[in-house]
This record gives sequence, C-alpha cells and structure tokens, in this order.
Amino acid sequence: MGAWKRLGNLTAALLVTLPLAGCTGGPQGPSVQDAAGELAAALSAGRLTTVAFSGGTPQQAQGLWTRAVDGLGDSKPRVQVGKVTEGADGKPSTATLSYVWRLAGNAQPWTYDTTAELTRGGDDAWQVRLDPSLVYPDLKQGESLRLTPVDPDRADITGAGGSRLVTERPVLRFGIDKGTVPAASAGASARRLARLVGVDPAAYAERVRAAGPKAFVEAIVLRPADAGSKRGAAGQIPGAAVVGDTLPLAPTREFARPILGSVGPVTAEIVKESDGAYRAGDEAGLSGLEARYDERLRGTPGADVEVVDAKGQGREVFSVDPQPGDPLATTLDPRLQRLAERVLGGVSPASALVAIRPSSGDVLAAASGPGGGGLSTATVGQYAPGSTFKVVTSLALLRSGLEPSSTMFCPETVVVDGKRFKNYDDYPADGTGRIPLSLAVANSCNTAFIGERETVDQPELARAAASLGLGVDHDLGFPAYFGKVPATLEEAGSETGHAASLIGQGRVTASPLAMATVAASVAKGSVVVPRLLPDQAADQAADGATPQTPLTAAEARQLRTLMRGVVTQGSGRFLLSVPGAPVLAKTGTAEFGSEEPLQTHAWMIAVHGDLAVAVFVDVGDSGSGTAGPLLDRFLRQAG
Repeated sequence: MGAWKRLGNLTAALLVTLPLAGCTGGPQGPSVQDAAGELAAALSAGRLTTVAFSGGTPQQAQGLWTRAVDGLGDSKPRVQVGKVTEGADGKPSTATLSYVWRLAGNAQPWTYDTTAELTRGGDDAWQVRLDPSLVYPDLKQGESLRLTPVDPDRADITGAGGSRLVTERPVLRFGIDKGTVPAASAGASARRLARLVGVDPAAYAERVRAAGPKAFVEAIVLRPADAGSKRGAAGQIPGAAVVGDTLPLAPTREFARPILGSVGPVTAEIVKESDGAYRAGDEAGLSGLEARYDERLRGTPGADVEVVDAKGQGREVFSVDPQPGDPLATTLDPRLQRLAERVLGGVSPASALVAIRPSSGDVLAAASGPGGGGLSTATVGQYAPGSTFKVVTSLALLRSGLEPSSTMFCPETVVVDGKRFKNYDDYPADGTGRIPLSLAVANSCNTAFIGERETVDQPELARAAASLGLGVDHDLGFPAYFGKVPATLEEAGSETGHAASLIGQGRVTASPLAMATVAASVAKGSVVVPRLLPDQAADQAADGATPQTPLTAAEARQLRTLMRGVVTQGSGRFLLSVPGAPVLAKTGTAEFGSEEPLQTHAWMIAVHGDLAVAVFVDVGDSGSGTAGPLLDRFLRQAG
C-alpha cells in the first residue's frame, strides 16, 4: 500500500518483446493487434518480465506494476484489448485496454479503459511507451492505487415480537499500545495487564513482543458491566490502553449463547476457506446462529479505491456502497429465556430448560445451564428420558386397547431374562398391586409398564413416539436432536432392552427439546414440529412431520388426563397450587453409568396452558426432587 518511489527514467519508451510463434503479422513480424493482445495478457497476469524498455530493465518494469497495485491486495484484473488504431506518418499506434478488476471481498467489478502507445522498432519488435497511465488513466509518477474495504452493518438477531436479541452493544478493548511504551518495558506491561484481565501472561507477552512497534495488541474484550475496576487499574500500567468499541452482542454474556453463538475476529482457517470473502482482521460469526447465517447477517462489504500520492494523500476513483445484513428472526422470548437461565443458574451439573408454545411450535426458551460447558444441552443433549417417556408408552398402550381405568399389575420387582427391574426407592407402598393405568402413570410404576412388554412390541413403541414428535429428525435451521427410539427388537438389543425401552431407558435417548416436543404434542392434540426460525422454509422444517400413525383427538384427551393425574394424585402434587390453567406433568428418573450405586438423570415435563416445558438435570436424586422445583419456579414466574 506504499506510494511509488521516484523511478528516474522509467517513463522512457518501454520495449515489449513479443514472440513470433502463432502471429499473423506477415513478413515484418506480429501485427499491432497481436502486440496489444500480448500486452493485455501480461497485465492480466501481473507479470511483465517479457517487457524490455529503454533506460531500464524488465525487473524495474515489474517493480513499477507491483508498487502501483500492491495496495489493492488480492484483487486481480482482467485486461482485454478494445479498439486498435494503427499510426500513420510515423505516429505511434494506439490500443485501448479495458480493465475489469475483481476487488477482494467485493462482487461488484471496477472497470475502466486506458490507452497504450505502440511503435515498431528497427528490429521489428513493438515498443510500448511506459507510463503510469497504463495501470490507470490518470495515474501519475509517484502514485499508487489503494483499496479500502468498507464493512457493512451487521444485522441483528431478533426474538419474539421483534425484540433485539443480538445487536451492536458497547464493549471495551483492553490491550497494550506499543507506540506509548519503551520496547524494553512492553513485555512487563503485557504480563501485568494479562494478570489483571485474566488471560495467559506468557502467551500475551509473546504476542506483544511479536507485534509491530506501533501496534495495539488486544488482550481481551469486555462488556462495560464486566470490566468493573479493571478499566481504572489498566490506566496504571505503562502502555496499557482501553478502547471503546461496539460488537454484536446478546443482552448478557450467558443469554442463549450456545444457540445464538458469538462474533469475533476471523481465524486463519476461516480466511483460507472463504475464497477471498474474509481478510485478517475481519470479524465473523464463530459459532451458533451467528456462524451458520454469517453471510446473511454480515451483509455485503463496500469498497473505496483511491489514487494515493507520495505523501499518502488520496483521491477517490471508485466506490461501492456496503449493503447491510438481513436480520435473522427467532421465536425466543427474552423474558422467558432470562427466567429459564436464572432458574438453572445455580445448578452444577449439565442442565436445560426448554419451553415451547404448543399452538404454534414456537421455541420460547432454550436454556442450557452453566454445567454444560457451553454446549447446547437444551437442543442437542442425548440422554435417556426415563419415566417422562411413559407418556409415549401410555399412548402405545391406549392404542393396544387399554383405557386410563384399565387394570395393570405393579409388583415391587420384575425380572426379564435375568435382569431385575424395580421401582424408584421412595415409591409409595400403597401404589403396588392391581392398579389402573392412570395410577401407574401418576406414581410412575416401572414394573407395571414392563409387565406390558408383550402388549406393546418395539415397532409399536417407535410409532407412538413418532406420533408425539420423538425420534423423527427435522431440519430446523439449527442443530437439534429429536431422539432415538429403537424401531425393532434387534435395535433394542434384546428382550431386556425392550423392557428398558418401555420406561425410557436402554437405547432410548432424547434431548430436552425433544421431550418438550412430546409435551407440546399432547397439549395441541397433534404432532408439533418446534420452530425457532420463523423464516425457515415450511417444507424443509416439516419434512417427515406427518407421522405414520397420527395422534387422534381422543388419544390426546386421554394422555392429558393421565398427565393431569400426575399432579392431582402422583409425583407432581407440588404443582397443584400453580396459578392459572391446570398443570399437566410427568416426572422422570433414568439410571446411567456402570458404577454402583448408579447415578440418575432427573427430568420433568409439563403443560401449563399454551406452554409446554421440559426440565433436565444430568445428575440428580429424582425427577420430582431435582427437576421438579426448577419447573415449579419457572411456571410460577412465567405467568
């Protein structure tokens, strides 16, 4: 991007030595048309090593071109010959050269014409007069071209009602300004700043050492609320600086971060794979929706091309206005998402809370607790759903001819192929023996459901799951796991595996999103396909949405009755006092691991009016004891 150095006599006549092979110029060598074509090809390639000129060398000519276009970066021209006029009476011939530049990072081409003067020398070789105008029409000696990309405004990610979830918010960039601190002291300042802001002192000091003498080397970017006293303390470190800026950010650092993702400086890998769309120093979506929809959100960069003189002063010769990105709408409700994250805030194991509006399928909240290590436990977690799956098994039993009042046998234990199954430790003693299906669901009797393993085979169980949206994948425009329910006895592994499937264990897996979908489908009375991105093509999201055996209105009513019984007479009694519409629920506890005593996942799903919720805790005592209080808090505050 530096200006040309004075070139002495480089504006003397340039001699272009052109090969004769394939030319049609007749006895005196190649024609002026051929010569112009060879010149255009050399300029297109940016290689003028075949150029000879009086008063200089081909290497000097190449240097002239390189210095002129170095400020255009990776941009490449295509040069073609236009009108060619042969000179008469000793005058030079002329050729119009049409340039088309593909500017790096911009789709709109920059076009212009220049004129080359050609004369034939005594040895029949064509001579081209060298002048900066060969590069650009009014380029003068000592000037060069400079491209400045113009970043577009990155679009917001919005939530329910058009609320802004991710938008430009203020940040503070902490770093060392090497131009304000002696080189010998920069390393010590870097280590002090690194310790202050919590980054690796040795690694940061090395980055500062390797940077240029006047570089600002960023250590960390913080929200003003997170900076606290660090901003003032940084001012006591020689060379440290805090620069105000903006970045696309969610309301808080934690807000739906695994789903929304983040924006930051592009990596070397992103630059390499972008085919020129990104340059070092650009920012792009690095994860989540920000990464998947980066091209849409970032918009189209603009460009300014200037002719720059030796003093660095420029005059604009071409510009393209940037086009802002296109906002991405989501269905997340900011209030409910924040509430869900507060509810999970003190939970140490991986956890999740998903809330869906059954009438529309809108995902209102999809919170993953801090114990998940940044992963989207809510949408892609794969866990045995335990007794929440008994809603699915109940549907299969209803289809086999049972009614909520039908009698089942609930012994203390049941053995299948040598494997002993039992009920949970604090199962009510008066809930054993001959009991109706409704009480088996309310108390969550494992042995009663396993006792019906010959009534419901594995294919029927898988079909019932699909009727409630479980085990059927959809492309929702974001990573989502809808669970797995073995469709055959072979997939279940054995008769023992089939027995375990009936109570949501064995090879049955689900995500919290999938179990919220089950609850939503019961509430709506037909299968629900969750929707996070309203603009997602309907045919894409609903691909395979119609189950082989759709849920009927009568079946849905019976399932709602069974889930209401969990609240009125079973393990969900603590939800009876939740204000508003009657709460329907199902608890779930799923054993996992190989060391005794086995650990357990804790689940609970619920329906409250037009709200379906799933709560999950990776390691807990029980569904009602661990997930239940979280669900209760959420429902009471959701309103």
